[in-house]
Order: sequence, then structure tokens, then C-alpha cells
Amino acid sequence: MSPYPHLLEPLDLGHTTLRNRVIMGSMHTGMEDRAKHLPELAAYFAERAKGGVALSVTGGYAPNWHGWLLPFGSLMTSARLADKHRVVTDAVHEHDGKIVMQLLHAGRYGYHPFKRAASAKPSPITPFGKPKAMTTKEVGRTVDDFAASAVLARRAGYDGVEIMGSEGYLINQMLTARTNDRTDRWGGSAENRMRFPVEIVDRVRQAVGDDFIVMYRMSLLDLVDDAQSWDETVTLATKIEAAGVSIINTGIGWHEARIPTIVTSVPRGAFSWVTGKLRPEVSVPVVASNRINTPEVAEEIIASGQADLVSMARPLLSDPYFVQKAAEGRADEINTCIACNQACLDHTFQNKRASCMINPRAGHETTLVLSPTRAAKRIAVVGAGPAGLAAAAELSGRGHAVELFEALPEVGGQFRIAMQIPGKEEFTETIRYFSRRLELGGVVLHLGTRATVADLAGFDEVVVATGVTPRIPSIPGVDHPSVVDYQQVVRDRVPVGRTVAVVGAGGIGFDVSEFLLHEPDESVEEWMHRWGVTDPALERGGLATKVKAPARRQVHLLQRKTTELGKGLGKTSGWVHRQTLKDADVEMIKGVTYDRIDDEGLHITVGDHSRVLEVDTIVLCTGQESVRDLVDPLEAAGVPVHVIGGADVAAELDAKRAIKQATELAARL
Repeated sequence: MSPYPHLLEPLDLGHTTLRNRVIMGSMHTGMEDRAKHLPELAAYFAERAKGGVALSVTGGYAPNWHGWLLPFGSLMTSARLADKHRVVTDAVHEHDGKIVMQLLHAGRYGYHPFKRAASAKPSPITPFGKPKAMTTKEVGRTVDDFAASAVLARRAGYDGVEIMGSEGYLINQMLTARTNDRTDRWGGSAENRMRFPVEIVDRVRQAVGDDFIVMYRMSLLDLVDDAQSWDETVTLATKIEAAGVSIINTGIGWHEARIPTIVTSVPRGAFSWVTGKLRPEVSVPVVASNRINTPEVAEEIIASGQADLVSMARPLLSDPYFVQKAAEGRADEINTCIACNQACLDHTFQNKRASCMINPRAGHETTLVLSPTRAAKRIAVVGAGPAGLAAAAELSGRGHAVELFEALPEVGGQFRIAMQIPGKEEFTETIRYFSRRLELGGVVLHLGTRATVADLAGFDEVVVATGVTPRIPSIPGVDHPSVVDYQQVVRDRVPVGRTVAVVGAGGIGFDVSEFLLHEPDESVEEWMHRWGVTDPALERGGLATKVKAPARRQVHLLQRKTTELGKGLGKTSGWVHRQTLKDADVEMIKGVTYDRIDDEGLHITVGDHSRVLEVDTIVLCTGQESVRDLVDPLEAAGVPVHVIGGADVAAELDAKRAIKQATELAARL
């Protein structure tokens, strides 16, 4: 019997059958915007199809240039463009997968001055000021453009289209009074505002015929004020079903919503309940999405009747063979997405190629190749943090004989610290994955062993991944008993008092503050209360008043810089960390001079004002220094040495760079 019978069951859509219930949801990778990158996009989707994904969805393609996300961005408006996409669709079909093109009009979210929207209301998250309000005729022409793009997608060999009706893009903007103050047939009432998506679906279906997938991504929770009511959402669902959709996909939250929807602190499957709420209202299959990252979670959602399919985007970046491994009973070998956003969404919003922190090959399938070695070597890896684990796993995977030395009794390094932070429990999965890879690759582990030059002299190559040690600042009194560093607090569980000063407001300072404030393993219900998420039948858009959880401690977070605290955090996740500390009443102090530490507490000066923070404990999060004591002796002994990760660069801890560096090194050796 299949280990995941509901997840792996085929789905008959009438004119075609999906081989299982797994959809790779849309992500803009950066390869969509230029035709020269289509062969790379083909390799990217082909690997996921080979790995068992039933249906992949491309990043968004605009139906006209006013709908661009970016200037000269992805577009589907001509036969010439469509024909270039055959390389993508053929590659997916070669592995028995199916693929649909997402049609997306950015509306006021466009990053260009030519954007058009429902009304001339500016977006709070994009530049270029107000969009131009579309005329009545322009709205009608945009409906035509969606249909024309769908026909071109069919010409390109796609199995269908997904109409992007969520996340706050144009269709969402047309649907709600907050962004649509029109008085023509496209506005004024909820029924008029629905006309736009319903006519798009109707026209697309008429244009492409019955044997083509038309999926509609619907916003089930807007998570903004003055949004759709639940009754309006259900009405829209029934109208687009009547107009001819094949599948309704779930979208959660506008991009401008101030509630996290996909970062790692969002509990697994946190929004599947709202898909379950819609499912009885329609007869077409519905798709659950957001923070579904294991086959167990996906199986439970489908088995419980909340959805017919699950959409996973980032989990199929981190492991393109997710479905195949689940089907073969190898779920313990899945490289589970930890929802860090660091190389996927952060890259997308910085106009960089999307990839994956824990799988750097994602988006680079044609250039970062890990083929079997022709000449096996004996290789020592020193340090079992993220860089060392990745290096050992990939080197052994290529056929080298690898031994891994770690001074501590367990592997994981800084990830073993990160996984203790409330909201970062997922990091445990990465340690589990790499540990399994080491086992499968026959890596010899030397735990609790501080490797010496003599231990390493007989190896053909040595990879030094010895990481970092906390930097101790030169503050008078820094050796006071009230002072500890972040490793002592999180890893060694040194007792911390009720009032705390956290010195240093980089990523570690924010993590340590959350560790001191909140309990781990928050339930979906607790998370919803804390962020103010509720049933959309009770409040429009599912937006309620936050219920603050009592903080376990009083925390002061300080930094020398005069910039806002948390400015260097991740582009798409940093605001979540800042808001979490703000909601816990953390005092954030910038421009600090640290005068001294004594029995009274931490003496500081900010501007012309001096004060004493009478705290029980002072936690140092003041940077790191590379641990490189093996490098020079090994080089002097003539041993080939490669330095990676924190041992190479100790600046703000960067697992993305460390794992990428390790993987690229493994590909070269």
C-alpha cells in the first residue's frame, strides 16, 4: 500500500488526468523575463517533473505590457514568444508531467511607471506613485488580452493556464472597494467588481476549448482591511465555476498585508482550514497552499477533506524529488523546505535569480552539476555546521571517501542553535536531512573530536569548515558575571534573568530576543490569535484584532548603528521579526555607546543622554570571528586546504553563502 494514498492518488479532470495531487505552485524565478533563459527554465521544470510533480505552474506572465511586474518582464503576447516556450513544455512532457502558464497582471504592484489599475490608488509597497486608472474600454481590452494570452499558452504547448486572482494583483484590486472606486460596469457594487474575473474566466474558456486546464488562484483570505466578505468569496467561486474553471487554487494575503503567510514562523498548514471552508461550496477540485512542506502534512490535508490537491512551491525548490521520495518510502531523504526565504523570495524581490538556501542547485540546474567523480579521493571535512554538512554530503554523493570531524558531540553547528529559536523549529529538518545523506554516503563521522594536523595529514584534500566563535566586544566590565554570549544562552542553556539587555541587533540579536520572549512550537490557533487572523465569515478578509501573548521577559535590544534596528534582516522576512519584537514590547535602542558593565547593570549613552539599564543578564550578540587555526599549519604541511563557510567569512552568519560555497566546492573536487 502507498505510504501516502491520498496524496499519490491520480485526479481525473475529465479531459486529462493528473498523476498525483501535487502541484508545484507559481514562483517568479527570474528566468521568465528573458527568452535566452528559457532553456534553463526548461531544465528547472524538467527536474521537478522527473521527480514526480503532477502539475507545475510557471511564474507570472503578463497579458499586456501595462501588466508587467518589471519593465520588459515576462510577457505572453505574440506567437513568436509562444513558440520559444516549446523548449519548456517539451522538457516537462518528456518526464510525463504537466505544466500551466500563470497569467498575471500586476496592476498597481507593477515596478514601472506605465502601470494600469482599477483606480488611481497607489500601492504602499511599490514605487512610481499612482497607477493610471483603466478606462472602461481598457478593462474590456484587458479581458481580451487574458484570453489571447491563454490561446498563445496553448500554442506554446502548455497544458493550461492559471489566472492569478490573488495576492493583491490586478484582479484582487478590481474585486475590493479598498482599491476599486469605479462607477462604471466594473465597479460600484460587489457584483460589478466580480464581473472582471468572471469575464476573464469565461473568455479564456471559450478561447481555449474544453480540453485545456483553466485554474484560478483565488484569494480566500485577503488579510487587509476593507476586503472581500466570505459571502462574496463564495459567490465569486460559484460564478467562476459556472464560467468554466477546472481547478480553484488558494491564495492567502495581499503582498501589502502585515501578517506573515509563508515565513518559517507560520505553522505548517496554517491556512488549509480556509480551503476546507470553501470546498463544500463548489464541485471543482480545490487546492490548499502555504506552508505545506512534508508529505505527512499534505496527506492529512487531503485525507481530512480540506482540499483535493496541495500546492507547494518552495518545498520543490529545496527538493525536486519530493514526490518520488515520498512514493518510494524515502521521506526521510527529503530536503525539507524550512521557509527561510533567503534565496528564493528575497532574491525575487531583489531582481535576482531565485534559488534555495539548502539546495543551491535550484535555478542553476544547468551550471551547478554534481556528477559522479572519475577519480575518488580521500577527503576530510572539519566542522559539521551547514557548510561542512553540505560539503560532506555532496562530496560523498559524488563518490569520494569522506571523513567528517566535529569538535562537538552533535552535528549541526549554527543550525543547531537556530532550531532552538521559536519560529525556526524547521531548521531541525535540515540537520535530519544532511545526517541521512551522510549515512547514505558512507561518511565516517568523528564526533567530539578536535582534529589535529596529524589527523588530517594523510588526506588528499581537507575542507576547513570550522565556523565561527562569538566576538567579545571591548566594553569595560564585559567579564562581569551577568554577561553571557548567544551560544551560551541558546545552545548551552545558561540561566537568564527576567530583565535582559541584548547587545547587537543583527539577525542573531533578533533571534536571541525571540528565544527569550516566546515559547517554541506555537499552535496554529495561538499563532492566529497573536497575529489577528480569524474566520473570514466573521471579519472581512479574515482580519481581526491581535491578542498579545504575554512575554516571558523584559528585553532591551541595542545597537551601535544609528540606522533602524533590523535593517539588514531578510527583505521578505525582516519585517516579521521586527513586528514580533514590537508586539512583545521590546525596547529597541539605536546609536548606543556602551560605557561599562557593573553590578548596577549596563551603562550606555545615546546621543547626549546617559542611562543605566538595570538588567539581570546581558547577552552579547556582537558578531563572530572565524575559526581558522588549522589553515596555516595544514598549508605549511603541504596539505591541499579549502576554507568555506564562517571559517572563510565571519560576517553576519550566512548559511546561504556557506551551503552554496560548499556545494560549488564539491562540484569542483
